[in-house]
Amino acid sequence: MKKYEILGYNDTRSGFGEGLLEAGKEDERIVALCADLTESVKMTDFKNAFPERFFQVGISEANMVGIASGLALSGKIPFCGSFAAFATGRVYDQIRQSIAYSKTNVKICGSHSGVTLGEDGATHQILEDIGLMKMLPDMVVINPCDYNQTLQATKAAAKYVGGVYLRFGRPKVPIFMDKDMPFEIGKAIILNEGKDVSIFATGHLVWEAILACEELEKEGISAEIINIHTIKPLDEKAVLSSVKKTRCVVSCEEHQFNGGLSDSIAQVLARNYPLPMEYVGVDDCFGESGKPEELMQEFHLKSRDIVLAAKKAISRK
Repeated sequence: MKKYEILGYNDTRSGFGEGLLEAGKEDERIVALCADLTESVKMTDFKNAFPERFFQVGISEANMVGIASGLALSGKIPFCGSFAAFATGRVYDQIRQSIAYSKTNVKICGSHSGVTLGEDGATHQILEDIGLMKMLPDMVVINPCDYNQTLQATKAAAKYVGGVYLRFGRPKVPIFMDKDMPFEIGKAIILNEGKDVSIFATGHLVWEAILACEELEKEGISAEIINIHTIKPLDEKAVLSSVKKTRCVVSCEEHQFNGGLSDSIAQVLARNYPLPMEYVGVDDCFGESGKPEELMQEFHLKSRDIVLAAKKAISRK
């Protein structure tokens, strides 16, 4: 299998902050809005560089979305930042009406997603946001895997004309993607070619999938690892090309099975090429308070869980 070197550790929210700053330097139409969480969502550098293009709206997420939509209609490219739980769940009606239905060019930026938010607990650990956002017509949903990919994804979102949901997290995780690798919305990345099982992973679970691939290789199992950074539009061609070779699937996400990457993959398979599939994700429950690593283990989101799921999928061929 291809070996991936850890280039360092950083949180994906910092990749967003760097990407937003770089995008802002390239395009003066880009503006940023935040709901009282500027430092947490890493918008401080943009705020300091472009104070006249930064708007602190306070704890008023619905108002933030409304302002952003108005700015978009006036030719600006707004980025709205908050915790993912608030950026999606708290303002779903406003996003639906003022961004999706109205087709405004607004980027919704959700930080601190998933159980790796940690000690803040279930009220803040949203595990339904991908489902909420991908059900909106024409909404692009992006969930990058590390600092470098989040940086590039943010710049790509800035250039895309239309609504985008960009999801990222709080903990420092391995950096393993090339910083200069172009980010193409809707184009999956094959990290390792294999013939026995297809493992589709998104976000923080991509690195766990790589570790699982290494363990499977030791047991003579050849796993194909594909980084699904864009959940909508899904790269159906890449999915089908892989599964027609391996004939079984594992999906991996820090999100509910229901509504997440798992559902998207399963729909493609049901319509085109039904075969055995196993899920690694959160199974119809809320999160809980704890350290990120402990919660990854508690909710069965580690590499060993992917290994077990891969073996089960293979056994069902």
